[in-house]
Amino acid sequence: MDILIKLLQFFLCFTVIVGLHEFGHYIMARIFKIRVEKFFIFFDPWFSLFKFKHKDTVYGLGWLPLGGYVQIGGMIDESMDKSQIEGPVRPDDFRAKPAWQRFLVMIAGVVMNLLTAIVIYCAVCYVWGDSYLSNEDVKWGYEFNEAAEGLGFVDGDKILTINGEQVDNVALIVNSLLLTDQDCTVEVEREGMVVELLLPMQELIQMRREEGYKGFLTPRLPFIVDDVTFESAAALHHGDRVVSADGLLSNDLMSVRNYIHEAAGSDVRLTVEREGNLIEVVVPVNEEGVIGITLLEPLTYRTRTYTLVEAIPAGFKRAGTTIADYWEQIKLIVKPQTKMYEELGGFIAIGSIFAPEWNWLDFWLKTAFLSIILAVMNILPIPALDGGHAMFTFWEIITGRKVSDKVLEVAQYIGLGILIVLLVYANGNDIYRFFIK
Repeated sequence: MDILIKLLQFFLCFTVIVGLHEFGHYIMARIFKIRVEKFFIFFDPWFSLFKFKHKDTVYGLGWLPLGGYVQIGGMIDESMDKSQIEGPVRPDDFRAKPAWQRFLVMIAGVVMNLLTAIVIYCAVCYVWGDSYLSNEDVKWGYEFNEAAEGLGFVDGDKILTINGEQVDNVALIVNSLLLTDQDCTVEVEREGMVVELLLPMQELIQMRREEGYKGFLTPRLPFIVDDVTFESAAALHHGDRVVSADGLLSNDLMSVRNYIHEAAGSDVRLTVEREGNLIEVVVPVNEEGVIGITLLEPLTYRTRTYTLVEAIPAGFKRAGTTIADYWEQIKLIVKPQTKMYEELGGFIAIGSIFAPEWNWLDFWLKTAFLSIILAVMNILPIPALDGGHAMFTFWEIITGRKVSDKVLEVAQYIGLGILIVLLVYANGNDIYRFFIK
């Protein structure tokens, strides 16, 4: 069932972002009175579920739910249909239009994807607000995994600044360390003192390649009593914070919990902080390693709500931040020394980012993110992508000289070759990571 839900989200997401991408090309072509021969939702290799023709355009629904496509008259696209440029030029051909109109048609899909992401982020801000755990509220510091300890972090450290800047959202702390092409300086508070850590770029890249960012840090939670469920634990009160067990000091919930569990069948002497005073109580532990209390969740998430007017600039800002972060990832990938190209993933990696249960907030956030990825990837100046077409058309606008159809045809083949290599490599990485490694 989990896989089915992931697949449904994957196909729905791609239908939305690819369909709207192609609609961008379609609507801009219509504005400039360029002939559109086909506009399909989903792909239709061999057959379609249904189709109809209105004026010069065939509209249809394919059977392969991976977005859609638009076929513009008089243009060689990735289908490599040379019949589009054979015969006399028609007034409504793509090739008959001025370069600036063709340029706008080419980038319309990218623009539509960016607008899609912005609209989604604005809607998310308005409907759900912005919920996050503030670094300021993590009063007891963090627990770190082995990769973080290798970089110099110690359990209990409170993160103050990264490269001189404060990070309020806990979820962005690791992100700040991953998206860097230089050494990082992190200030932490450790046992009441400020300690500066220098994190070399190469070690951060190695940490990322080895997926050390998974569980990099988790907020350290204190052992605070919420309610007493066993009469034998009546000496404990709501709000008591356990600071030691049998004299062993600890501010970590898991350490105290594990100690109590290992003391099954005996008594433990707990030192608790109650209303500013330290009090010792002795509590019996049953054979299952339980003393009979429920624990208080001391961390609360902050939620900022937005009016409709406030949600618009907030959505734009969130889209801009996402674009900037993703562009930093692209820059890291193309640097050979980082070897970040090994992280490239295909359809399996994309599908795996969706949650195993249906959550509309999560779905729309992932859709907005993938819409931005589609926009950034498509605007790259690679022939066969929108960016490649736009590059040649922009050259024509600047120089006044149109690139020959033969050059465009050869460029398309080169671009398709590059894309096929990237697809094979990325999906090969998926197979290796998910089924072999």
